[in-house]
Amino acid sequence: MKTADRMQGVHRSYIREILKVTARPEIISFAGGLPHPDSFPAERVAAAAARVFAEEGASALQYSTTEGYAPLRKWIADRYARQGLTVAPDDILITTGSQQALDMAGRALLNRGDAIVIERPGYLGAIQCFSMYGADFKPVDLVSTGVDVDMLESVLKRTGARYFYAVPSFQNPSGISYDKETRKAVAELMARYDCVLIEDNPYGELRFLGEDVPPVRCYMQSPSILLGSFSKMVAPGMRLGWIYAPDGLMDSLVRAKQASDLHTASLTQSILYRYLADNDVDAHIASIRERYKTHRDIMVAAIREHFPEEVATTEPEGGMFLWCTLPETVSAESVFQEAIKHNVAFVPGKPFYVDGTDNTFRLNFSNASPDRIEEGIARLGKCLRDCLA
Repeated sequence: MKTADRMQGVHRSYIREILKVTARPEIISFAGGLPHPDSFPAERVAAAAARVFAEEGASALQYSTTEGYAPLRKWIADRYARQGLTVAPDDILITTGSQQALDMAGRALLNRGDAIVIERPGYLGAIQCFSMYGADFKPVDLVSTGVDVDMLESVLKRTGARYFYAVPSFQNPSGISYDKETRKAVAELMARYDCVLIEDNPYGELRFLGEDVPPVRCYMQSPSILLGSFSKMVAPGMRLGWIYAPDGLMDSLVRAKQASDLHTASLTQSILYRYLADNDVDAHIASIRERYKTHRDIMVAAIREHFPEEVATTEPEGGMFLWCTLPETVSAESVFQEAIKHNVAFVPGKPFYVDGTDNTFRLNFSNASPDRIEEGIARLGKCLRDCLA
């Protein structure tokens, strides 16, 4: 059966396909972007659910408004206030995960052929999503301090791109975080070239080294969009995120969501809000940070011990990922095929580019246990030495 033309440029999620390969228990997988299940507050969420049903009864199961559960939107707005952002609850739209927020932004903003700047490497989910709407991607390289500001200005000047999609905090896939100077420079460029920043911030709460840096939105003098998610600070299975957008865009976003799913599950929103209201969320996030720092430190130490010197790696200050760069002549896909034979997996970097680069790969450190991290990196180090020999 013939499908819509828009589907021709949209590929299956490479990571989701890899996860099928790595489902065998004997494989040590660094492939998925999965939080550690021990970080999920299952008992407290269950208690929140029981309280919702006890106090709200059948009304918790009814249809709700498209914008989302008002107390939850206020909780998000109040948390932004702690970062110096003045946000009204009406500026927040609750979405089914931050991936839907990306989709809503694409629906509301992008026409086929519109130029959109993305990081190189860029988040695969955004590439897949914006491809649906015929985006013309303009990649800009990442450096150790964030996006290459000079290259960003050159691309904006040359292409007239109207949008810049970025993950400034502990970027997926690289783990790189923009420093304060880069964030200020990006904000200035967005205003100068009349470009709208679409700032995705699912990992911003997960800093475990260095000093906290506020979102780029805090430095903006022009309209921008900020996306957030509860997947990393509570649990991904709840599929709850949000989009914070300026007044002039919210009506279009609401109409786009109504056409998509009417509203995000009202029951889940009520349960999440009750969990947030009844518990010390900051203490919970602190425990996640501590766990992930331990995992990150173990992985970094194991890489230093087992990887060949020719393999460069990032050493992130937060988030869930680090990024490895091979010599240009070595294919990460070929290393992956060899690694699977040794029961260890990662994500080759090619899907994170729109130009087919094939000498990089992503490692996730949040999900595997410390002993499996050490064993998996030792196995991978042997594969890399064999492939580079």
